[in-house]
Amino acid sequence: MKQSAGLLLYKFVDVTIYFLLVHPGGPFWKNKDLESWSIPKGEFTDDEDGLVAAQREFLEETGFEADGDFIKLEPVKLKSGKTVFAWALEFDIDVTLIKSNEFEIEWPPKSGSMKSFPEIDRAEWFQTAEALKKINPAQADFIVQIVSRISASL
Repeated sequence: MKQSAGLLLYKFVDVTIYFLLVHPGGPFWKNKDLESWSIPKGEFTDDEDGLVAAQREFLEETGFEADGDFIKLEPVKLKSGKTVFAWALEFDIDVTLIKSNEFEIEWPPKSGSMKSFPEIDRAEWFQTAEALKKINPAQADFIVQIVSRISASL
């Protein structure tokens, strides 16, 4: 079964928590917004450490290295059957400096022409309520998990 690993970054501005979400690049996602955003993530194999894979994918999709005290979250299952493993980290990055790697697909379809697109076309910080509207519904549980852990520690 396919599996992905990713990082959910969060930060506080005064007492308000914000979450970093990324918008997938490419023509399919161009005009999609609500329920289309994601944590930076990517596939990994059984012989690879999930957290190491999550950090690698974060670097590939944002251009930033994230390190610190990671909080392992409970995995979620996507409609496709893929399992997503995630770690949360209180960490701030400047989204205007995001630099994503690219992928190549035939575009337009059946044209024989290959085009490159960034894996993610943008990243933004969202407050909890907005993040829950933007994120892929299957991944929303990651935000819920971190909010409940923070609330429990207050």
